[in-house]
Amino acid sequence: MSFDHVLVARIFFTLMTAGWAVLTVVADFNKTHATNPKWTPHARFHVVWQILSYVGFGFLAFALIWWPGPLAIERLYLVALMGAIVYAAFFAALIAMPIYGGAAYDKNGYQPFKAPVPIIAKKWDANITAFSIQLVILAGGIVATMS
Repeated sequence: MSFDHVLVARIFFTLMTAGWAVLTVVADFNKTHATNPKWTPHARFHVVWQILSYVGFGFLAFALIWWPGPLAIERLYLVALMGAIVYAAFFAALIAMPIYGGAAYDKNGYQPFKAPVPIIAKKWDANITAFSIQLVILAGGIVATMS
């Protein structure tokens, strides 16, 4: 019985892509973001644009992952790069918050939750936690692709 590393990589990359292409619709197209009356209309426009862009690029990534044909490994590397760009941009925006006056959450948005393992902090931010988990999934996909 053989172990299909490409299939494992495809599963990891599907989960990773779903994190930025599907879950953003659930997380951001609601009263905490896109329809939040406390946000300026232009900020709501930008978040909807971001959501729809991610969905479109997500469809492309899913096609690259699962479409049969040549260059399967190379297509997986392209998907890994797409995910790395999304997650790197998130963490860059997080680090740059003092420059533009950003915040990881709003009072009427997703609040930090009690840390399941309070080693680093007593409360964890939902976005930072989710994107950190997604980075681990991305790394798993890369390792599986290289095997």
